[in-house]
Amino acid sequence: MPSLRQLEYLVALYDQRHFRRAAERVGVSQPTLSAQLKTLEVELGAALVERNRSGAIFTPLGTEIVQIAQRIVGDIQEIRQTASSYGQEFGGTIRLGLAPTIGPYLLPRMLPDLHRNYPSLRLHVREEVPVALPVALQDGRYDVLITLLPIRGAELAVEPVFREPLYIAVAADHPLAQKDEIARSDLAGQSILTLETGHQLHEQAEAMCEEFGARLRFDFEGTSLDTLRQMVAMGVGFSLLPGLYVRSMLEQDTSVKALRIRDRSIFRTIGVAWRQTSSLGGQYRKLAGYIAETVGREFPEFPRL
Repeated sequence: MPSLRQLEYLVALYDQRHFRRAAERVGVSQPTLSAQLKTLEVELGAALVERNRSGAIFTPLGTEIVQIAQRIVGDIQEIRQTASSYGQEFGGTIRLGLAPTIGPYLLPRMLPDLHRNYPSLRLHVREEVPVALPVALQDGRYDVLITLLPIRGAELAVEPVFREPLYIAVAADHPLAQKDEIARSDLAGQSILTLETGHQLHEQAEAMCEEFGARLRFDFEGTSLDTLRQMVAMGVGFSLLPGLYVRSMLEQDTSVKALRIRDRSIFRTIGVAWRQTSSLGGQYRKLAGYIAETVGREFPEFPRL
C-alpha cells in the first residue's frame, strides 16, 4: 500500500518534472525522494516515471496514478488545514491559484493588510492559465481560486467580487491616442493583439473583433500583458488590456494610451471559487470580502458585486 509520503513525493515530481526541484519542494534529499519513488514502483509492479538527464517523464500509468494521488494529498492537506485553523477566525495555510493577468496587479495591494490583520494566515500562491484552474481546484491542487467568471465545475462554490473594465491600448503616437475614448467605427479594420489561447482575454478579444470589424492577429499571440504592451508601443497593432494592469502599469508608461469604447463598456468578472465540499467556505468568503475592500479602496471605479 503506498504511503502518504510516497504520494506527496510523486505529486511534487509531477509538478516540478525534475528530481532535485521536487526534493527541495518537499524538504528531503534527492536520493531519498528517488529511492521512495522506486520503492513505490516496486510495490505497484509498474514503472511510473521515465528517468533521463533532463528530468522526469511520466508514463501513461504514472499520469493516471498521480491524478489519484493529487486528490488524496489534497484531501489530507485539507484535513490538516481544518485542524490547524479550528477556533481561528482566519488562519492556517491556503493554496491559492489565480491567473497571471490578475495576481501581480491585485495581490500587492491586498496582501500587506491581510497579513497585518491575520498574521497566522499563510497563502501559497501559484499562477496558471485560467482554463487550467478549475480542474486543478477540483483535483485538490488548490484550495481556493481568484478567478475569471463564469467558471466551469458543478461542484464548485463561487462568490463574484467585482467587474474589471477592459481598455483598448494604442501606441501613444497613434492619431487615436489624442482621444479619451474611441468609437466602434475606429476599430474597424484594425489589427488586435492578444494573449495566447487558454486566456479568457483571448476569447474576449476574438468576440470584440467580430463585433467591431477588427482583425485578430493570429500570427502573434503574446505570453504576457507586458509583451502585448511593448508590441502596441511599437505600432504592431492595438490590444485589449484589463483594468488592473492598466492602473498598475500604463500610468507609468507614456508610450501606450488606454482608451474606452464610447457607448460600449467591455469588462470581465472576477470572483473567488472553492470546492463545495470544503469546510473552509467561511474563510474563502472572508477572502472575497478582503478583495472587495481592496478594490473599493484602490480601484473605486471598478463596480463591486
